[in-house]
Amino acid sequence: MYVLYHGWRSSASRRVRLCLAEKGQAFESRIIDLTKMEHHAPAFLKLNPNGVIPLLILEDGRSLYESGTICEYLDETHPELPLRPADAFARAEMRNWIRHVDGLIGNLIIFNWAHSMAKVATQWSDAELAEKLKAVPSKERREAWMRTARKPYTEEERQEARDKLRVGLLDRMEAMLAQGAWLLGERYSIADIAAVPFVKRIDEEIAPDEMTAARHPRVHDWWKAIQARPAFAAAKIGPFTSA
Repeated sequence: MYVLYHGWRSSASRRVRLCLAEKGQAFESRIIDLTKMEHHAPAFLKLNPNGVIPLLILEDGRSLYESGTICEYLDETHPELPLRPADAFARAEMRNWIRHVDGLIGNLIIFNWAHSMAKVATQWSDAELAEKLKAVPSKERREAWMRTARKPYTEEERQEARDKLRVGLLDRMEAMLAQGAWLLGERYSIADIAAVPFVKRIDEEIAPDEMTAARHPRVHDWWKAIQARPAFAAAKIGPFTSA
């Protein structure tokens, strides 16, 4: 059985749980507490030097990280009900879309980290914060922790992030969905899975008015179809503020 190190509210973890659910694959759940920085502990960094979740331990003990890579591995090793296009060009388009969505993660962090992460980080002394940041491998994540702990994002910055998510994600999805019910046409794929955690947060907190049939009709219908899939419930993609 697979072992999955993950967090219930982690966007990348939600992708992998959704992919596992679509494939009907059970896993042993190991929750990583991000507020305690368990993903930067030496034992975890030996498994994933990037210090991020999710992390999938295969049945032979090898480990995989990066949600897009994990999802492609699961699709290749469990090819029933494929989640990748058969055409090589379409698969390349899928990977470009995943990279595009991943590039928007900083805009999501502005909203996500304002919840439990901020409640913890603001309580650290300057010395505690400096010590904890030493264990964070990524410069971008160190900066995010610093902002969360000491300089909360302004409403102007939040609006800028909101606008980038609207244009870079929702508007682009709306255009892509003109070709079919799913982002790559008529077949649901990992491209759709990549967008789910972002759209979930936009719908519930960041910009719910953008999710109406009047503003983004195709995305609105896509989101209804996503939530109707049995795998969505199985993946436990619940409300971010109480998950």
